[in-house]
Amino acid sequence: MRISQETDASLVTLATAGDAEAFGHLLERYAPAVRRVTRAVLENPDDADDAAQEAFLSAWRHLGRYDARRPFGPWLMRIALNGAYDARRRRSVRTTEPLQDQAAGSGATPEVAADRALLRDRVRDALQQLPERRRLAVVLYDAEGYSHREIGELLSIPEGTVRSEVFHARRALRQTLKAHGEDIDDAP
Repeated sequence: MRISQETDASLVTLATAGDAEAFGHLLERYAPAVRRVTRAVLENPDDADDAAQEAFLSAWRHLGRYDARRPFGPWLMRIALNGAYDARRRRSVRTTEPLQDQAAGSGATPEVAADRALLRDRVRDALQQLPERRRLAVVLYDAEGYSHREIGELLSIPEGTVRSEVFHARRALRQTLKAHGEDIDDAP
C-alpha cells in the first residue's frame, strides 16, 4: 500500500517513529481544512496561514501526546483553533492590506474569474459579519464536514447549540448574500 493511502492512525504511528514523510502526508490531508478554520478565526489570510503553520509545527512536536484511539482530525483542529485564538490575542493593529487573489492561471475567462472572485469576497464578508462561534460552527460543519457532536467537542458547547449555530449562520448568510443580489437557493 502506498503511504498516501494509509489511514491517519498508520501515518501517525510512522510519524511518531520519526518518519517525516508520513507526517507530510498528514499535513497534505489537513492543511486546507486547518487554513479555512484559522481564517474563520483570524480574518486576515496571512495571519491565518501563519497560525496554520504553527499548528502543524505544534502537532509535530507533540505527536507523542496524541491518543491513537481518537480521530486525528479533531485533535489537530483543536491545536489549530487554540493557536488561532492565541494569535488573535497577540496580534497588534496593522495598517497593511492583504493582496487580492490573482485570477491568472485559473483557466476561466476573465468574466467568470471576476464573478467567482466577487462571490468569494461576498461570502467571506458575509462570514465575517457572523459572531465568531456561529462562523466557526458553519465553517466546520459545511466546509470541513465535521459532525455536530465533533464541533461541540471542538468548541466546548452542547451538540444542540452547534445545530442552532449552524442553522442561524446559514440563514444569516443566505439573507446577506440575497441582499447583494446573489442567487442563493433555500436548501441548507
